[in-house]
Amino acid sequence: MNTHTEQPKRNPFGVQDAPDPDGPDVDEFADGVELGGGNDDPNAQPWRSIADEIPDSIAGAWSSRWNGGADPTISGDTAEAWKEGKAMVKVAGGRFYLMFDWADGERHALLDVRYIAPDTLVGRYINLRSPDTTRPWVGLIVDNRRIDGRWTNGRLDFRR
Repeated sequence: MNTHTEQPKRNPFGVQDAPDPDGPDVDEFADGVELGGGNDDPNAQPWRSIADEIPDSIAGAWSSRWNGGADPTISGDTAEAWKEGKAMVKVAGGRFYLMFDWADGERHALLDVRYIAPDTLVGRYINLRSPDTTRPWVGLIVDNRRIDGRWTNGRLDFRR
């Protein structure tokens, strides 16, 4: 008899869920973050090729980048350096899930977020290789090719 009772995953990627994505620390962090979405934002300048057309939805393939922490698995990495990778956005159960990677796809993380305004996403990040590493995150949907984001130590942005 199988007594293993693994909990079903909330996220559509089937990876470990971010713990307490709506926790009080997430809301407290969100209250202090201002993302304007203007042309002076660090994510406004193209850092990946930009699609000519704006997709109909934020769901789908993206590029990602983050800074504000040094990844000890990347030789010579610094907190100021951008870690770039690929990302995928899926919607499930009224929530948005952003799975992204860096270090040539060696490292992965998941954002589990909810809408708090028509253009604002709030939730929690989990590093899937080091799942004790979780942080609040806030994102501003500028349009369907740009999401400006902030986590507790720096930026976590998406472009396509």
